[in-house]
Amino acid sequence: MNAHAVPTIADVDAAWRLPLPAMGPTATGTLWRLKEFDAREALAIAQTAGVELTAARVLAARGVRAQSARAHLSPSLRQEMPDPYVLADMERATARLARAVLEGERIGVFGDYDVDGTTAAALLKLHLEEVGAPVSVYLPDRIAEGYGPSITAFRALAAEGARVIVTVDCGAAAEAVIEEAAAEGLDVVVFDHHQMSGPPPKGAVAVVNPNRPDDVSGLRNLSAAGVAFMAMVALNRRLRQAGHFTHAPEPDLKRRLDLVALGLVCDVMELKGLVRAMTAQGLKVLGARTNPGLAVLAERAGVAGPPSTYHLGFLLGPRLNAAGRVGHARLALELLTTGDAGRRAVLADQLNRLNAERQEIEARVLEAALEKARGRQESVVTIAGANWHQGVIGIVAGRLKEMLGRPVVVISVEGGVGKGSGRSIDGVDLGAAVNAARADGLLLAGGGHPMAAGLSVAENRIDQLADYLDRRLEGAVNSALMARRTEIDAVIAPLAVSRRFADLLARAGPFGRGNPEPLFALADMRATGARTIGEGHLAVTLSSMVGETLRAVAFRCTERLGEMLRSGRRLHVAGKIRADDFRGGEAAQFQIVDAAEAA
Repeated sequence: MNAHAVPTIADVDAAWRLPLPAMGPTATGTLWRLKEFDAREALAIAQTAGVELTAARVLAARGVRAQSARAHLSPSLRQEMPDPYVLADMERATARLARAVLEGERIGVFGDYDVDGTTAAALLKLHLEEVGAPVSVYLPDRIAEGYGPSITAFRALAAEGARVIVTVDCGAAAEAVIEEAAAEGLDVVVFDHHQMSGPPPKGAVAVVNPNRPDDVSGLRNLSAAGVAFMAMVALNRRLRQAGHFTHAPEPDLKRRLDLVALGLVCDVMELKGLVRAMTAQGLKVLGARTNPGLAVLAERAGVAGPPSTYHLGFLLGPRLNAAGRVGHARLALELLTTGDAGRRAVLADQLNRLNAERQEIEARVLEAALEKARGRQESVVTIAGANWHQGVIGIVAGRLKEMLGRPVVVISVEGGVGKGSGRSIDGVDLGAAVNAARADGLLLAGGGHPMAAGLSVAENRIDQLADYLDRRLEGAVNSALMARRTEIDAVIAPLAVSRRFADLLARAGPFGRGNPEPLFALADMRATGARTIGEGHLAVTLSSMVGETLRAVAFRCTERLGEMLRSGRRLHVAGKIRADDFRGGEAAQFQIVDAAEAA
């Protein structure tokens, strides 16, 4: 079709009605299905939003309407941002923090040791200091202290002069600790997002959590970093009303959205509405290298080209997480907040080394866990091992979940107590099940959200817990597995895999949970020249029946997919189209996620 011609319904049909080819079993065991789309809506999107049919078809298949297509392609925080006071307790929380700022009180921040908790703590520290409050931050040691607040940590912050303490990414279930702190004269404000099965802790001044039972904000998809950002927006408003910015400029909170995007993506929030807008704007901030610590870390991590959710989730996030997993989270916090350029370089190098160490530990634990997982068919697979490193069991649970296609809980047992971390699949609320197990007395501690959970359990009750989770979630898992499909956006020709096409598709991003990256099928291909690259990745050359060739890679290539790509047989392959920033120019790469025998 001529680039300047007005497309018609016939054009849409001609471009996108290619059927899936006949195929045998797939490497992942899932059925492929072409996404349904409304051809008239796709045509309207192409005309009103000024995009080509390729992008219009992808948008229409995701439920985007023509009247909202332009807004979807340019997510606006201004349009998506609600009044922060829609969150329960936000007025009480920011009233206390505003008083602390205006009266020069030291504010203590207690954060979690993962990416979401660390970035949220960094955001609070940077912003509160910028508006004039002295701040002390306490991040616990994952191994020695475990998850959540302790009175020891609160007392340490009080010893530095803090009378008001903010917990972030934790605290919603810390009733006893918060009540004890309140009895000692400390005002505790909670910024959390984990599920709550009961009322908020009585001793807290305020508990801001979109997942508390009485919150009607509709913002349940926010992570702690998102909640902290909303709180600082509300705090700025209070300080503005109090005349605090009369003699000093009001800080621009949008400069902190790179931290917010990291927390949202690494905590696997759905990229819809407000979260998608926050992430999109955060990626722009990251591209501008506004946070010098993240800029240095991005350089060490080899981030090339415009930042994407891939860079957040697979390059920057793991390096920040490595501090809390095999070192101490304060290293990541310091990198994100220090003004010392020399120190930033040292910390970035240190996080790089810790990440490599984490990968080695993870590989050993994954191998041991895989041995225990072989042949397991439970709805929820619970695996326990002695003295597995607690810093990697969450990652191992995630890897096993991808391999087994069902929720997985991995437990490290030491001294008669098991510390566990679980990862779930779409449609199965693992966090709610863990909360129920805690309420029923099976756990020493536990909590989480639908896709992830953490827990502590007595060693002699692990089998009982495994049976409980399996029975409770069996129906949800079976329903999720029956509904599981590999959704293909379209069948395309190899020539479509280009930098121009990749850039066009990227406009529908950012991609992640809730807004999946488009998947395309290439029919009747042969893979040649297979070679292993990096940690378990496979690079191949794909050739069509008429001699077209393109570069492709299968990241974390499974045994079955690897066998198929090395076989030399005719295959249909499904994958994503990405710009190849390492080669540059017009180069693009096909990232294979599944393959099927050509029938």
